[in-house]
Amino acid sequence: MMAFVPFLVAAAAVAAGAILQSATGFGFSLVAAPLVFAAVGPEEAVGLLTLLSAQVSLMTLATEGRRPQPATGECLVVLAAAAPGAVVGVAVLRALDVVALQIAVSAGVIATLAVRRLATRHLPRWAGVPAGFAAGALTTSTTTSGPPLLVFLLGRRLTPEQMRDTLPVCFLGLSAIGALALWATGTTGAVPELWQVAVLVPVAAAGQVLGRRLFARLAASGRYEPVITAVLLASVLGGLAGAAL
Repeated sequence: MMAFVPFLVAAAAVAAGAILQSATGFGFSLVAAPLVFAAVGPEEAVGLLTLLSAQVSLMTLATEGRRPQPATGECLVVLAAAAPGAVVGVAVLRALDVVALQIAVSAGVIATLAVRRLATRHLPRWAGVPAGFAAGALTTSTTTSGPPLLVFLLGRRLTPEQMRDTLPVCFLGLSAIGALALWATGTTGAVPELWQVAVLVPVAAAGQVLGRRLFARLAASGRYEPVITAVLLASVLGGLAGAAL
């Protein structure tokens, strides 16, 4: 059985990631993945985080007493391109160790920030194809599929409310695609232990509920995108720190 302290720290990261994703629409795995990977190992972490990410996304869409408003066309483009990417991600998961995967997450976020800095304010819908492929690959290798989706959707000029609903729809689809890819490739190590699920599902649920009020304040402040950039930068530092431990 894993050490108690690393799992406790990972549980705190799951709570923080759920709060962040509820408040901004993304960020769950960027916060939780480095510590969960360190606590349970790469393959099991992918399965566990895929399940918890789907839970948080489903709660955002179905438990807040409102009608979600996702950008359906963008979701369909992303998810269609994600399926082949997910198979590639399984190969990456099997080939790299946890430290290499954490470094890869940080490198991906840095690349995301660079692309976002250089990108025009408006992206065509077909830009969802490379974003979706990258998101699919990241889903089954590091579970951090948010950055390429974020760049694409910000370029589509969605409102904060649309962003917060579109990202969970994409994440739900990616979770299903990722789980299918893991099953089809016989990656049985990704099946989490039941006691881990029993502990972390309530933790993620509590975090999602706490994040709802933060979103209302964030959307009203007009500072949605600067906060997103700050989160991405913080995730780089956290990922590199986790790899160094």
